[in-house]
Amino acid sequence: MNKTLLTLLGSLLYIAGGIAAIYVGVWICFIGGIVGIIDAVKGSVGSMDLAINIAKVVLSGPAGTLASLVFILPGAYCLDKGDA
Repeated sequence: MNKTLLTLLGSLLYIAGGIAAIYVGVWICFIGGIVGIIDAVKGSVGSMDLAINIAKVVLSGPAGTLASLVFILPGAYCLDKGDA
């Protein structure tokens, strides 16, 4: 492949990794977990849902990291091959 195309693809994958980390880590896990905890405190959901939402908040960092690595690792490969 063309070196310029690989560099562009690698850069786009890095950006997608950042967006995926923010979406999964912050929006789905952290904010979604807090909203679920508030619903559980109000009494509209069961204790298992409370435990799952607490786990979502606690594991939001690793979840965001794994979501970003799905895009960043191939992006790093493309950038490495694009610079060679």
